[in-house]
Amino acid sequence: MRRREFIGLIGGVAATWPFAVHAQRSTTVRRVGMLLAAYTENDKAGQARLAIFRKALGDLGWDDNRNIQFDYRWGAGNAGQQVSALAAELVQSAPDVIVASGDAALAELYRLKSRTPVVFTQVSEPVDSGFVASLARPGGNITGFQNFEPAMGGKWLGVLKEIAPNVKRVGALFATDASPHGSFLRAAEKTAPSLGVTLAVVDIQKGFEGAIAAFADQPDCGLLAFPHPKTIASRQLVSALAARYRTPTIYPYRYFVRDGGLVAYGPDQFDQWRGAATYVDHILKGAKPADLPVQTPTRYELAINLKTARALGLAVSSSLLARADEVIE
Repeated sequence: MRRREFIGLIGGVAATWPFAVHAQRSTTVRRVGMLLAAYTENDKAGQARLAIFRKALGDLGWDDNRNIQFDYRWGAGNAGQQVSALAAELVQSAPDVIVASGDAALAELYRLKSRTPVVFTQVSEPVDSGFVASLARPGGNITGFQNFEPAMGGKWLGVLKEIAPNVKRVGALFATDASPHGSFLRAAEKTAPSLGVTLAVVDIQKGFEGAIAAFADQPDCGLLAFPHPKTIASRQLVSALAARYRTPTIYPYRYFVRDGGLVAYGPDQFDQWRGAATYVDHILKGAKPADLPVQTPTRYELAINLKTARALGLAVSSSLLARADEVIE
C-alpha cells in the first residue's frame, strides 16, 4: 500500500471514529420497570393507558425497538404479598426507572427503600402516606402524578345525589388496606347531611358480592366506589351487582362507565400518563425525582351511561348531561 493511501485510510478512520462512538452511545438501551397494581395484561383500560404512555415516550425519541425496553409486572387487583413479591422482583432487576400505578404498588416500592427513581400515577395521598416530603419538593427518589384529593369523597357524593335524587342511604366501597379511603370517607361524611343522606362503610376486603348484597337490601340505596386495585380489576362485577340490586353507583374513572357503570367523575388519566412519560424522559436524561414536583389533576371528566340510567329508572337532568364529557347511549 502506498504511503499516501495509508495516511488517507487512517485519516478516514479517525474522522469517523467519534461518530461511531456517538452512535453506539445513542443506541444504549434504557430499562423501564412497570408495576401495575390494578390491571391484568389483557385489561383494555390498562393497555390504553400504556399505549398513551409509550406513544408519548416515542414522541420524545424513545423507541422500544432501539433504545428503551419495558419490563411489566401485573398486580391484577391483588394487594399484599403478591404485589410485594412483584415489587421486589422489579427492584432486583435493576431498571433505570420504575413507573408505579396505584397506592398499593407505590407502597411496596417505598417499603423496599430502593434508590431506583420512581414515577407514580393513580396515587391519592403521596404526602400523607410519606412517599414524598411535599408536592412542590418531593425529595428522595419518588415523584409523579396525584389522582385525587381527599375532598373528592364529598364531590362524588354530590354527583351521585344529582343523578339519583331519591338516594337516601349511601355505602362507600371501603378497603382497610387503602389509607386514602379514610380521607374520602371523612369528606363524604361532612357533605352527607347537607344532601339528606346517611353514609355507611361497605367493607370489600372479603369480596364484593356478599358486601353489596348485605348493604343493598333496603330501598333508595346508592354506592360510592372508591379507587382501589380490587375495584378496578373487578369493575364489571361491581357494575353488574349494582344493576342486579338496582343501586345507583358513582365510580372514579370513566372506563367504569364504558364497562356498564352509571356515572364516573375523575381526572383525565391519559393526560397524567403523558405527563409520566415526560418525567421518565427527564430522569433518563439525568434529572432527579427530588427536583420534579408532584403534579395534581388539571382536568376532571364526567361520564354518564344513559343505558344504565334507564335500566335503573333514572331520568338524567339536561344540566348534568350538558356538563358530561362522555355520554354513552
